[in-house]
Amino acid sequence: MAAVSSDELTIHGNDSHDQEFTTKEKIDSGDVVDQSALPSKEIAAIATEDDFPDGGLQAWTIVLGSMCVNAATFGLVNAWGTFQAYYTQTLLPDTSASSLAWIGSIQYSLVFFPGLVSGRLFDLGYFRLPFTLASILLLVATFLTAECTKYWHFLLCQGLGIGLASGVMFGPTQGILAHWWKKRRQTALGVCAIGSSIGGTLFPIIFRNLVPQIGFKWTVRVIGFLLIFFIGIGNLTLRRRLPPVHVSGGLCNWKAFKSPAFSLYVFTCFVAFLGLYTVLTYIDISAIDAGVDENFTLYLVSIANASSSFGRILGGLLADRIGGLNVMMPFTAVAGLLTYLWPLAQTKSAFIAIAVIYGFSSGVYVSLLMAPVLALGETGDVGRRVGMTMTVQAFGALAGPPISGAISGARGWGGVGVYAGSVIMVSVVLMGVVRYLVLRRWWGKF
Repeated sequence: MAAVSSDELTIHGNDSHDQEFTTKEKIDSGDVVDQSALPSKEIAAIATEDDFPDGGLQAWTIVLGSMCVNAATFGLVNAWGTFQAYYTQTLLPDTSASSLAWIGSIQYSLVFFPGLVSGRLFDLGYFRLPFTLASILLLVATFLTAECTKYWHFLLCQGLGIGLASGVMFGPTQGILAHWWKKRRQTALGVCAIGSSIGGTLFPIIFRNLVPQIGFKWTVRVIGFLLIFFIGIGNLTLRRRLPPVHVSGGLCNWKAFKSPAFSLYVFTCFVAFLGLYTVLTYIDISAIDAGVDENFTLYLVSIANASSSFGRILGGLLADRIGGLNVMMPFTAVAGLLTYLWPLAQTKSAFIAIAVIYGFSSGVYVSLLMAPVLALGETGDVGRRVGMTMTVQAFGALAGPPISGAISGARGWGGVGVYAGSVIMVSVVLMGVVRYLVLRRWWGKF
């Protein structure tokens, strides 16, 4: 395994603790080892133990399975803006936008919340059973959504059911990638992330075109049948490569938080998600309020998600060459800027431009979100590290859209743009601080 680059986040406990244990003992205890500081013999030993394929038929099959799972989970969740607009205009017109936003925010947050448990189970070797049960729950919750008629029905099925199932499935797919990819891991992550763009593009278009023809119930059922296809591929292709490694401790690796860089990066994810999904949630409704043809506005979420697919693959390719944080910071800043500009849009072409540029830039951020976390330690502890990060950022995903909905009622879309754009910009500043801490540690000045 090669020494980490200056861009990768390497966690350390205090130096005296590191000196008391051998490399093997630190790996087994859950500590993260800075391989650049190891003797060459120890590096060679670890490299032999973790000989990553980084390509080939099996590794790319894993990418395909992960991409399909992303389409069925995050892709469906990313289509929420289309559902919210339809519920606001047709099914639940007496329910406020802020209340409806709770359904979407619960979905978003639950994609991350279960990661702490499912990630730990993955590290211990329990992948297949939780993944299969979650697949069944996702399908049941989707088909039950077709039968919903009241707000609490949608909250239970679409919010809790789909969100929880998606979360249990999504986290381990990121951990599996760490079993098969190392040098080109961020490229693999970018390709996998295209799946959520495919789902986020496909499902709104299906919804918009089929509802007038076959009604809401059968439209949701058609989406359910597509989920069977995507989930089936995921269940057939995804598998672990490495045996479980005993890592001491419970659900959390608290030693990881001894690193200021890691702790701040996790907090940065929380801050970013307070505003990141605001545009995707409300762009349809805001376009209707601006007088854009309602028959067109439901396509805006699809346009944003389609554009994000290009950002996801470009972000992965660039990150493997110049570093993840170096790519994430400027593109996330662009997403923040577009969030500021979004309320100023008044025409169809303006909303299309916002959707395209915002989708592209936010796609870069989302595709690389877990890349630093996967590089933070040994493969045997990857599920737990991903789970900890996802759980913290889930609180941001849960609170962000309802906060924006409440602000829209009090201050209009202009107030929402200022709030969401500002928290995204704050996350960019925090990423810069993380980058600074990483560089200081790398040069031995920390």
